[in-house]
Amino acid sequence: MRKLKNSELERKTVGEFKKADKQPVIVVLDNVRSLNNIGSVFRTADAFLVECIYLTGFTATPPHREINKTALGATESVEWKYYEKGIEAVNYLKEKGYEICSVEQTDKSISLSEFDPNEYSKIVLVFGNEIKGVSQEIIEKSSKCIEIPQFGIKHSFNIAVSAGIVLWDLYSKLTPKKR
Repeated sequence: MRKLKNSELERKTVGEFKKADKQPVIVVLDNVRSLNNIGSVFRTADAFLVECIYLTGFTATPPHREINKTALGATESVEWKYYEKGIEAVNYLKEKGYEICSVEQTDKSISLSEFDPNEYSKIVLVFGNEIKGVSQEIIEKSSKCIEIPQFGIKHSFNIAVSAGIVLWDLYSKLTPKKR
C-alpha cells in the first residue's frame, strides 16, 4: 500500500466544480462566530458537492484570511450568499421548495440515524451559533430537527464536526440517482 500523490486524486478544478451537478443541499450557518469553523464548513461543503452555503447574522463572509486558513480554497468553489437575518434566508428557501432541517436538540428531534434524506427533493441543513445553537424562530420553521447521538458527558459537537458528520451521513444515505 502506498499513499497517493495529490496529482493522482483526480480532483476537480474550480471551473469543473462550478459546472458539476450538486447535491440538492444548502447549508445555513446562522450566527457562527468562529472563522475557522466557517472555513471548515466550506471545505466540507466542497467535498460533498453542496449546492450553496448561506451565511447569516454575524457569521463572517469571504474573503477573510482566517476563513481561508481552513477553507483551503473552498470559498472559491462553493457558492455562498449572505443574509442579515437567518430567518429571512430560511423563509426564502422554504418558498423555493426546500425542506428545512435544523441540526439541534429539541423535544421532537430525531436521531441522525433515523433521518432519511430521500424523503425530500431539496434539503436545507441549518447549523446555529456555537453556544446558543439554532434559534427558536428557525426551529419553528423547520420540518425536522436532527440530533447527532452522543454518549459522553458533553452535549454538543463543534459546529464544523457536526457539519461533517451530518453531510457524510446524508450523502451515504442518498439513493444513487441523487448522488
